[in-house]
Amino acid sequence: MTVRLVEGAGLTDVYQKVLSGERLTYDDGLKLYKTPDLNAIGWLANIVRERMNGSKTYYVRNQHINYTNVCNKGCKFCSFYAQKGGPDPYTMSIDDVRRRLRMHLDIPIKEVHMVAGINPKLPYSYYLDLLRAVKEERPGVHIKAFTCVEIAEIHRQADKPLDEVFADLREAGLDSLPGGGIEILSDRVHMELFGRKLSGDQWIEISKGAAKAGLTQYATMLYGHIETVEERVEHLVKMRALQDETGHFVTFTPLSFHPEGTQLAGLPHPTGDGDLRAIAVSRLMLDNFQHVKTFWIMNSPQVSQAAQWYGADDLDGTINEYEITYKDGEIGNKAQVLTRPQLVELITSAGRTPVERDSFYNEVAAPDELADPVRKQRVELPLAVV
Repeated sequence: MTVRLVEGAGLTDVYQKVLSGERLTYDDGLKLYKTPDLNAIGWLANIVRERMNGSKTYYVRNQHINYTNVCNKGCKFCSFYAQKGGPDPYTMSIDDVRRRLRMHLDIPIKEVHMVAGINPKLPYSYYLDLLRAVKEERPGVHIKAFTCVEIAEIHRQADKPLDEVFADLREAGLDSLPGGGIEILSDRVHMELFGRKLSGDQWIEISKGAAKAGLTQYATMLYGHIETVEERVEHLVKMRALQDETGHFVTFTPLSFHPEGTQLAGLPHPTGDGDLRAIAVSRLMLDNFQHVKTFWIMNSPQVSQAAQWYGADDLDGTINEYEITYKDGEIGNKAQVLTRPQLVELITSAGRTPVERDSFYNEVAAPDELADPVRKQRVELPLAVV
């Protein structure tokens, strides 16, 4: 029946490539995006997912710190940065960051994820002190911080060669770079939506610099705004080529665009079909990425649960205090934190095997260690069963 499914969807040629492990082409990617039968695409993606990661679904106990919302880039897709009629400006002091970290010391967090706006008033020393403070408050934690756009600003403030900047950051505690910053590798979209940020070529050069410095990096694609299907596939092909060259990417995360509060508020909201398709096509196209993540805070826990059968093998993590897309409680029932038992339930009720990981996908806890203190600010979400 499953073979008939792909035959009926006109995907027999893609199916044969998937079975043989042959790399899919740009045209294959377009066909996958344009084929109406989502289940056929998901079935193909699941073949690759299980070939690479079996039935395991990974998650991490992590904390997000968005240290400033002051930004001089003015991206049309962003609802986070301080602007007239929008959020009030803030920049955390190093002591503020320490207090945020101490709020969650009772949870064995393995990763601190730090990204923020581009505040030109922050000196080079601020970024180094920020990293040092995290390592002092959380010895041994993995710091994933600073998109390539932030690195460009840090480089400007340092006024020294990029390789020396990376050396300084690593000495201060930086362990890896997150994805983001370029959103989608399209010059057209770049000029229309975020022209003050790095170009695609500049983003790639900084990414190569990170690889040369021995830093791992995570990769993303922001979709669902003004980009075309062709531009999505081009992004995947370019990311795949960069990974061929550097090999330093750990995970790929398709990020769905949420228009609320942005200059693009009139655009439609993301759909489950769109999110699952983006994940499935990414899994099929990115043969040199070991992991594909569904970011539950954007896709919702329910869609992320289903995504485990559409190519995703990672749900991200507990995500304390994420503020980039929306703040806790501001929009309906979109929580900012899931407890470890909730994440495990999302995985096991979908028929997958939960694996708590560190930032390099090493297993860090036995399946029965489910203790996680309940906090008042957590919002309990209903868990859909697939």
